[in-house]
Amino acid sequence: MKYSLFTVSVPELKPEQALIKMKECGYDGVDWRVACIPKEPDILKEEPSYWRNNYCTLDIETIDEKAGEISALCHKYGIRINMLSTYLTCLDSQETIERCMLAAKKMDCTRIRINAPSYDLKRTYGELLEEAFAGFKRVETLAKKHGVKADFEMHMRTIVPSASAAFRLASRFDPSYIGVIYDTGNVVYEGLEEYKMALEILGPYLDLVHVKNARWVKKEAEGKEMFIPDWASFTDGYADFEKFFHALKEVGYDGFITFEDFSFAESPEKKIKNDISYIKSIVESQN
Repeated sequence: MKYSLFTVSVPELKPEQALIKMKECGYDGVDWRVACIPKEPDILKEEPSYWRNNYCTLDIETIDEKAGEISALCHKYGIRINMLSTYLTCLDSQETIERCMLAAKKMDCTRIRINAPSYDLKRTYGELLEEAFAGFKRVETLAKKHGVKADFEMHMRTIVPSASAAFRLASRFDPSYIGVIYDTGNVVYEGLEEYKMALEILGPYLDLVHVKNARWVKKEAEGKEMFIPDWASFTDGYADFEKFFHALKEVGYDGFITFEDFSFAESPEKKIKNDISYIKSIVESQN
């Protein structure tokens, strides 16, 4: 296995700070969060957070211009750029998608994240699936042109929350250019299938694994007490990592494992260290 960190999960750290900690803790790669950097003064005054004022983010507006600088910084610490993780979907601007692919090429990065459409009950699944087929056809054309791979993530509240749904979308395309990211935390929210079966369903489309954890808790929501999903630490959620990594071994997966921890129990430095130690201990115990 090779190990990478998705920088969305360490919003308090600047990019070079994160790379230093990754190098110290034995990571092989980095998945950079690529998004619009907020310019609003009120947001910039906020405490660092995962999805708003995240310091460990590369600006999507300048990603192609800064590609050489970012690549040199990663090379300095011996960290490979595993993925440019954008928040674009297959329906977004083809110009922006292509710019991110060009940036990836400049960084010797072989994959970028381009997600499937959301599902919000306002339109039918069939309509959204047809749009996604058309959108990813355009993405596949760009991927072939630039020699990179576009992966979409299995994600709750999208049309691909499960391996079965992800395969239905991906199967229209060449797995050399369109792949799937399996996420152990997202499927606790929505889309959980037997691990080994899910990985077998994905087959050649399984290109990357995200590891994080989640659980269902009883909270006050929508004016009543109800069970809702929430993020958890690696050792305190519903994901069965021993079973999952055994399933990965059985299907022959030996690619990157990307850490994406949204829990609040530890500082970013401790999460970076403790998460990889925990998962490595599980993987090594099965060898």
